[in-house]
Amino acid sequence: MDVASIRTAVRWLQEGRRVVACTLVETLGSAPLDAGAQMLVDDEGRIEGSVTGGCVEGALVEEAQGILAGAPPRVAAYGISDQQAVDVGLMCGGTVRVFVSEVTDAEPYAVVLADVEAGRPVALATMLDGPTAGARLAVRADDTVVGTLGYTPLLDDNVTREALGYLDEGRSMVRRYGTGGETIGSELRVAIHAFATPPRMVIFGAIDFSAAVARMASEIGYRVTIVDARRAFAASPRFSSHAEVVISWPQEYLADQRLGPRDAVLVFTHDSKFDEPALLAALDSGVGYIGALGSRRTATDRDERLRALGIDDAALARINSPCGLDLGARTPSETAIAVLGEILALRAGRGGGRLAEAEGPIHPRAEHAASA
Repeated sequence: MDVASIRTAVRWLQEGRRVVACTLVETLGSAPLDAGAQMLVDDEGRIEGSVTGGCVEGALVEEAQGILAGAPPRVAAYGISDQQAVDVGLMCGGTVRVFVSEVTDAEPYAVVLADVEAGRPVALATMLDGPTAGARLAVRADDTVVGTLGYTPLLDDNVTREALGYLDEGRSMVRRYGTGGETIGSELRVAIHAFATPPRMVIFGAIDFSAAVARMASEIGYRVTIVDARRAFAASPRFSSHAEVVISWPQEYLADQRLGPRDAVLVFTHDSKFDEPALLAALDSGVGYIGALGSRRTATDRDERLRALGIDDAALARINSPCGLDLGARTPSETAIAVLGEILALRAGRGGGRLAEAEGPIHPRAEHAASA
C-alpha cells in the first residue's frame, strides 16, 4: 500500500466522495506487484493506482461499482487456473486475492499518512471477514490505536500487539484469528500492512568497500551510517554522498543505537582495536545481521581473539565471517554485491545459490502468503 494511494484516498474522502479501495492482500506464485498494492475507485468512476499492473483492474472496477451499489465487501480471487483469470488477462502464472470495500472512515488512513510522512512507523489493519469486514485500525509505534475493527475488544488487542511485531520485522501479511478474536483459530482474516521505517546498516571503517556497499545498500532501501574514529579517513565525500558519516569509536556509537532484526552491522576496519569492540557491541545488540570482512586467516585469528575475550561458539555463529556470497568478488563493487547478496538471501531465508539449480517459488512473498 503506497503512500500516494493513501494520500489520494484521504483527499477524496475530504472532498466528500465515496471511495472504494481494492487492496491486494495475498499473492500465490508469480504476481506483478507485492501484497499491499492498492487501486481506488470513486463514485464518479475515477481510478487511481493499480494492484496487478493492468491484469485484473477492469474486473475490479466492476467489483467496486457493485460495492457502491450496495454489495458487501469481499475478497475477490483471480488465479491462472480460473476461467475468470483468463477472461481478465491474469496470465502471470499466479493467484491474487484482492479485498474490495468502501472506505467509510478516513481517520485511520489520515493517521497512517501523517505518520509515514513524518518518518514514523505505523501499521494499518483491515478486517476481511465477518459483519465488520472493511473496518480499519491504525496502530502506531507508541502502542496507540486509531479506529477499531469493530468485532471484539480481544481482536483489536491481539491485532495491535501483532501489528507492532510486524513493524519491528518490517513485514505485512494476512493473519487469521478465531471467532472471538483469539490468536488460535482461522475463521477471521485481518490484513496487517506495516509501514516500517527503512532498515539500518551500520558500517564500521571508512574504506573503499564501505563506500561501494553504502551506495548499493541505499538503492535497495537501507539507511546507511559509516562510523570511523579516524576523522581523516572519513572525510572523503565518497562516503557522505550515500551515507551518514559519524566520527566515533564502535562501542560508543552502538551504545546509543537501537537496532533490530531488519538491521545490519558490517565491520570493515581490519584493525583489532576497532574490530573487536565493534563485534562485541554488535553481539550485545538486537541486530539481525553481523558481517565482518577479511580473509579466512583474518577470520580465524579474529575468532580466536574473541574467544579469548569470553565469546562462545553460539555467539560467534552470529558473525558472518568472511561475509558475503562466494562470487569470486575482488573489486569493492563486486564485494558489495557479494555482501548485500548474502544479507538479502538470509533475510529471505534462502541459500543464495543459482536460481537455475533451485526448486520452489522464486519470490519469498509466495511462501508468506501461503502460510497466512
